[in-house]
Amino acid sequence: MAEIDPLVADLLGERNFAHLATVQPDGAPASRPIWVDLEEDRVIFVTQLGSRKSRDIERDPRVALSLADREDPYREADLRGRVVDRIDGDAALVLADRIARKYTGEPFPLRGGETVVYAVEVDAARHEKLPFTDPG
Repeated sequence: MAEIDPLVADLLGERNFAHLATVQPDGAPASRPIWVDLEEDRVIFVTQLGSRKSRDIERDPRVALSLADREDPYREADLRGRVVDRIDGDAALVLADRIARKYTGEPFPLRGGETVVYAVEVDAARHEKLPFTDPG
């Protein structure tokens, strides 16, 4: 397990969207945007059991994440690791609410038993600030 660089942790802790890459049954990669947060030294995200993300992870826990700063898209990070924990039930809803409030200001709207939070143990992480400016 790699220690998460403070610059990467900053990006994960802010309201930046990440892209989660998983391995599909045929070996092809799949990438989806997700909300993320940090829980101690692990990256967490919420999804529903039965989703493509969940099915891929339950079969193969290896994942990769990339994210860019919403305000400065040339400040970016990418991470590799594996899902080491699935949080279900009330504990998942507590974390899902925290993540949803970070991104929307509201509790997580899907309250059923299918809501899960996955925790990723990071094996490698990289932060980069490219020398470009957004003409925005």
